[in-house]
Amino acid sequence: MVTPTLHPFGEAAVLAEVGSLEAVLDLHRRLTASRPPGVVDVVPAARTVLVRVDPRVLTVGAARAWISAAAEAERGTDAVAPPPEVEVPIRYDGADLAGVAAAIGLSPEQLAARHADALWNVAFTGFAPGFGYLVSEDWPFDVPRLATPRARVPAGAVGLAAEFSGAYPRETPGGWQLIGTTSATLFDPDAAQPALLSPGARVRFRRMREQLSTAGSAAPQPAVPPQPAVPPRPTAATPAVRIVEPGLRATVQDQGRPGHASEGVSPSGAADRAALRTALRLVGTDEGAAGIEVTMGGLRAVALTDLWFAVAGAWGPIRIDGRDVDPYAAQRWPAGAELHLDLFARGVRAYVAIRGGLEAPRAVGSRSTDTLAGLGPAPLRTGDELALATDAVAPVPPADVLPWGPPDDDVIEVEVAPGPRADWFDEASRTALFTTVWSVSGDADRVGIRLDGPVLQRTRPGELPSEGMLPGAIQVPPSGRPVILGPDGPVTGGYPVVAVVTDATRDRLAQARPGTRVRFRHAR
Repeated sequence: MVTPTLHPFGEAAVLAEVGSLEAVLDLHRRLTASRPPGVVDVVPAARTVLVRVDPRVLTVGAARAWISAAAEAERGTDAVAPPPEVEVPIRYDGADLAGVAAAIGLSPEQLAARHADALWNVAFTGFAPGFGYLVSEDWPFDVPRLATPRARVPAGAVGLAAEFSGAYPRETPGGWQLIGTTSATLFDPDAAQPALLSPGARVRFRRMREQLSTAGSAAPQPAVPPQPAVPPRPTAATPAVRIVEPGLRATVQDQGRPGHASEGVSPSGAADRAALRTALRLVGTDEGAAGIEVTMGGLRAVALTDLWFAVAGAWGPIRIDGRDVDPYAAQRWPAGAELHLDLFARGVRAYVAIRGGLEAPRAVGSRSTDTLAGLGPAPLRTGDELALATDAVAPVPPADVLPWGPPDDDVIEVEVAPGPRADWFDEASRTALFTTVWSVSGDADRVGIRLDGPVLQRTRPGELPSEGMLPGAIQVPPSGRPVILGPDGPVTGGYPVVAVVTDATRDRLAQARPGTRVRFRHAR
């Protein structure tokens, strides 16, 4: 195959660009077949493959050499097992079947037959966990998306858009033309391989008992009940904490679920990972355990048994039954007492760690709530009860005087490394990225932070085919104002990435509230 063009993607990733989707499939196959230790993710997209590494195990330089060597290897020299073939049952009963068939000069029955006879390949995933973009040499049609996307597409709907076919794993908005429904479980967070349609897999649609619809007006009915928009509430056999008020938003978070971007699953996890780790250490608990991420304060909770807890991150009054206690210190929480985190004076997110950690349903190996994808336990609500896990590994450390202080939410400096599409912007804009004091807009959450400031001017018009994304990527949409992706951000995107926030400074952004000023510095 043609040697890919390698672009930097921050300090720990490489974006390999090739000329076609067919070349992406070939490069992805080669990379997954020869994957060395230290590779965290290999994420194919429309014209690129994003390789993310753990620099402690595999340097970016070594990763670049591996990618080039894999691309240049003779096709016959790597003995690779053929990709798996997945059979997906389908009924061709979609609301848009008749309209699409007429637009491409076929009858509904002919369209169904062509779709079912084609051998499809999963090119990449994105949009939602388990949503596979399928392509086929047997499918020559280019189907336009709906002019107005649907507010609700049911789970199991099968659709067409451009050269792709795909199936919706869960109920979600969407603009694809719907031609059928499937009863297949497309995404199972408890499975060893959560996504049924993983990149590289071959797919055949098997026709079920026909219910061809030629009217094209009724909404498609899924073959199985749609998956809920939010996960079920966590249940606890032995509750330890009851939520009285969650405040603006409170979620269960741990260190996230890295390594699943190719299945459409973002890393998620605590927005301020260091603060959660610190709070857990203060109560002698494994740093990978789960705690409560509290946004802007307002949490009230009652202990149902005697507990130890610690709070780290954002700064505000902390009270046990009305008595003030200190942050960044292990505290006793007697049974029946109410913990109250009042509104934060500094920062945005604080973490309540309880000795032993919190038990919650795991999804793709993590207890974290992903607010965009709906994975993990739902955001906490009044009346929720949480049980303890068994993650305590050491005694509660002795009290000590430590140099803790409130987070700086007036001006935050973050270091950034080069992005893959910096050359899409003129020199003045690349300079402005570092000389401007940006301001956090009101559009800031776990998915991303939109910044106010000067418009960054592109040198290239047109759309960028979707490519892999990571938390900390600084995307620039057509408005020209940057957006920094957060832990729940999408795993693919079509806006150019001008730079990437370093892992060491990304946690600082978790404490940025509207109006906070942000300065970018070149990574050392």
